Amino acid sequence: MIEEKHKIKLFPYKLESLQTDPTEVPYGVRQCQAPEIWKTGEMGSNIVVAICDTGIDINHPDLKPNIIGGRNFTPEGWGHDKFDDGNGHGTHVAGTIAANGRIKGVAPEAKILALKVLDSHGSGSYYSIIEGIRYATNWKGKNGEKVRIINMSLGGSYNDKDLETAILEACSQGIVVVVASGNEGDANEETFERGYPALYNECITVAACDENKKMAYFTNNHLEVDVTAAGVQVLSTYPKSGYARLSGTSMATPHVAGILALLIKLGEKKFKRTLTESEIYAILTKCCCSLGFKASTEGHGLPELSTFFEKC
Repeated sequence: MIEEKHKIKLFPYKLESLQTDPTEVPYGVRQCQAPEIWKTGEMGSNIVVAICDTGIDINHPDLKPNIIGGRNFTPEGWGHDKFDDGNGHGTHVAGTIAANGRIKGVAPEAKILALKVLDSHGSGSYYSIIEGIRYATNWKGKNGEKVRIINMSLGGSYNDKDLETAILEACSQGIVVVVASGNEGDANEETFERGYPALYNECITVAACDENKKMAYFTNNHLEVDVTAAGVQVLSTYPKSGYARLSGTSMATPHVAGILALLIKLGEKKFKRTLTESEIYAILTKCCCSLGFKASTEGHGLPELSTFFEKC
């Protein structure tokens, strides 16, 4: 049996409601101004985002065309290419990044590499996460594609040095690692909450705000928060080809993964070369606008993509 401290889990998130036949562009996608970038022709085409989560609804019509592959790292099918989602969390995360159907994610032409590192209960071992990260770092697609972004909306209390090493290895290969700050916040900017991998400096750590750009009461505060994105009542894809509104920093993180997919396309088009991980981070922070909170709460603030053209 795996000791509790060596488990890593989904941050507690809230299923707000199930939806049928949604037609709107989710507010978080609009909040970061993704539709303004779509008008320029950039929608994240062929940027591969590895999602380390509970798997994905492989038959969801809004996601299926963008799934480029996947692997299972849980006891529910270790080592196999069966990575269906028995929880719902991974499917919701994937939709915010790259849904392209009845609803749209931030980067609707990005590709999804679905790495099932958490079981249907939203729990897994640090070893599973580490193996998932290393798989993403070394993965190559049929046409030579490589992972550019890793999304991890999960966390644990244990500072596992092997986990940090795996993240460092990914960053050294030019991969940007995006993680959730956590949902143990007490709505007090003066107190800090701890968890990993959110506290690793190598990661881009994401806090959550609502539709009115107010910080979510549950979002963790600490000195490694980098940016903020929508994490309250977020509409996205859900298993059995459905849709749902969920709340949590887990919902904020994939907004930033999608934003990065668009910024990589914009940045590499402008500079005419492959950008490094640190350069991508620099572009992201330049596009952020403060929401008026402490840096330990909001980081650099909320990314507003249209500012790329004046700031970068």
